[in-house]
Order: sequence, then structure tokens, then C-alpha cells
Amino acid sequence: MKKNYLCNFIVFTTLAAISIHGVNKAISITSSKKNLLKKDNGRFFKWRYGNVYYSKQGKGSPLLLIHDLNPASSDYEWHKVIRQLTKHHTVYTLDLLGCGRSDKPNITYTNFLYVQLITDFIKNIINTKTDVIAMGESSSFTLMACNMESDCFDKIIIINPSDLSELHRTPNKIKNLIKYIIDSPVIGTFIYNLTFCKKSVENIFTKKYIYNNRIISSTAIDYYYESAHLNNQGKYLLSSIKTNYTNINVAHALKKIKNSIYLIGSIQIEGMQNIIDSYISCNPSIESSYISDVKYLPQLEKAEKLLKIITDIL
Repeated sequence: MKKNYLCNFIVFTTLAAISIHGVNKAISITSSKKNLLKKDNGRFFKWRYGNVYYSKQGKGSPLLLIHDLNPASSDYEWHKVIRQLTKHHTVYTLDLLGCGRSDKPNITYTNFLYVQLITDFIKNIINTKTDVIAMGESSSFTLMACNMESDCFDKIIIINPSDLSELHRTPNKIKNLIKYIIDSPVIGTFIYNLTFCKKSVENIFTKKYIYNNRIISSTAIDYYYESAHLNNQGKYLLSSIKTNYTNINVAHALKKIKNSIYLIGSIQIEGMQNIIDSYISCNPSIESSYISDVKYLPQLEKAEKLLKIITDIL
């Protein structure tokens, strides 16, 4: 009897593994069939941890746009504001390592990794002091990079900065177990595909990204869905984010930064005013303003409103 149970268990688990692998393979193929994230208009920065996709447009003082740190994000995040910004600036965008068209190596993605990426990109590609606009979860490593290499940066604009209290969280044994599971070949890939299936991406837009759900476009969802699965997938970045490896306490750095810092917060995000106040308490020279009727991504929802604020700052 025990032998029959064992045989049935082996057969069941084998069939389950084959089925999950099949689902993973199908999503990998279908997610990029529209080929939205083309590479024709950009180049690759051959960095020591992988090739990083970037674009360069316009003429004038340099401006680097850094998208949110999320496996589904890419420079598409800025497509509604780039044209206007290129009238007065040489605008650089990139897909962060682990995102979009850039490489997605099997490594642990840390805050310092992105500090190195941003400073190396400015030194090697832009090659002069630059203004930077960073989004959300990319705020911490942008500020840390400025603290460590202030000569690379001029003005810094942060849209919907990360909560300083959440950036205090660090990896632990339980988090490392979660990371091990997500990094695993079959089960981890399946978890990642569930996290970034088409329906899940739609839910992110309706619950977090956009305030007015009536303006959410299927094209935007397709871009984010493709970005999450292009070049294999960003599961190693996801596991690093979920287990706090991309976090860092920036409070001490904020107190030392002499560069001009400007924070833009969305009023519709609960607690955003308190978050911005906490940054100002660390560095009273920080300036701020708010934008209404938007959530996390005002550059996709109210591009003209956001551009007006950015233009006034720059």
C-alpha cells in the first residue's frame, strides 16, 4: 500500500512539475510576441554586471530619467514627457539592470549595485554633471549615489519618494528563505509568473499606479507585462526587492547632501505628505510640491501637470 502511495506521489509531482514548466514556457513566449520594447532607438552600456539599455535624445543640459525599481518597469514610464523635455535638455533614459531590455542576471540586486550603476553611467556615458529625475523605489539609491559622488549630480527631483521607515527594513532568515524559493528554477519562476501575469499587472495599475481607472490603456499594460518577461524574467530582482536587499537607510545621507533636492508627491497616495515631511526633517533645504488627481505614476496620468512642475524646477 505504502509503495502505491509513493508511486502515485512521484507520478503526481512529476506531472505537476511538467505542467508548471509548460505554463512558464508559454508565458515566456506569449508575453513578448507584440515586440513593443524595441531596441532600435537605443544603445547598450556594457557594464560589468550586464548590458544596460539606454537612449539619448535632444540637445541642451543633460537630464537623466530613472524609472521605478520594479521588474515590470522600463523607460516606457517616461514616454509622455520625453518630447517636451528634449526641447531644452539632452535626455537620457535607461532600463535598470533586471528590468525591460537590459540584462537580468542571476545575482542579488542590492541598493549599492544601483548606486554603482548610476554613478558609472553618468561618468562613462553622460560624462558630466547631470540633473536627475528618479521615480519611487529608485529614490533611495539615487540619493545614496548623490551622497557618495556628489560631483556627478546637479539637481535631483524625486517623484513619490519611498517611505523612510520602510527603507530601514533589512534581510533576515525568513526573508532569505523566501528569496531562495523565488530564485528556484521551476517553482520560483511559476511564482514570478503569477505575480506578473496579465491580470496582476492590470491590478497594479488600478490599485496603485493610476487614480482615474478610466484612462488606463491596454497598451500601457502590454508594455509593463512585456517588460516583466523580456530577456527571460526579472525574478532575481523581484526576490531581492521582496527580501529587502534593495533597501537602505538614507536618513544620514540626506543630512549630508548639499545638492538641490526637490520632492513631488501625489496627494492621492495615503501618507505621502508625512513621507515628504520626514525627508524635510532630515534636510530642511529640501523643497517640495504636490500634484492632485494622480496616484503613483503622474508621468503617465497627468503628464502636462508634472511637466509644468519639472520645468519650473529645472
